[in-house]
Amino acid sequence: MYEKTFPNKRFKHTLEFLQKHISKSETILDLGVDNPFSKIMKAEGFQVKNTTGEDLDTNQNVLNSEKQDVVTAFEIFEHLLNPFTILDSIKSEKLLISIPLRLWFSSAYRSKTDMWDRHYHEFEDWQLDWLLEKTGWKIIDRTKFTHPVKKIGFRPFLRLFTPRYYIIYAEKVK
Repeated sequence: MYEKTFPNKRFKHTLEFLQKHISKSETILDLGVDNPFSKIMKAEGFQVKNTTGEDLDTNQNVLNSEKQDVVTAFEIFEHLLNPFTILDSIKSEKLLISIPLRLWFSSAYRSKTDMWDRHYHEFEDWQLDWLLEKTGWKIIDRTKFTHPVKKIGFRPFLRLFTPRYYIIYAEKVK
């Protein structure tokens, strides 16, 4: 059963940003397999289809085979080796992306047990902006937010006021 409670601040911010820019009548292709946030989008009334786990670095067929009104990529691009190709292949007119930002006090995330759960890219905001510009997208809105963790220490303290996430809404340049 879905409730309007969120496991973390990130989901709350992401949903509010999505609701600000996308209507529930628009169809969404969410890059990545069905996940907790895509379930929240569906429960909120959005028409969401997820990709099926294909390696988007080498296979962009899903982007070419059907056109949805919107593509969302919530914390996907940091796992990809070549986000340029994906952004360049998107046929939709609207795009929402969120990424974790590179933090000066923390190295890129790399799971020791899951070979797919690694961050190849942890962008600075200007890098994602430039990537979008180079692939024909115009940023309409953007915001950053923090994501504190419930731990004690120097890095958890820095997370209280250092933005960790960057989310953008962009439209394809005609």
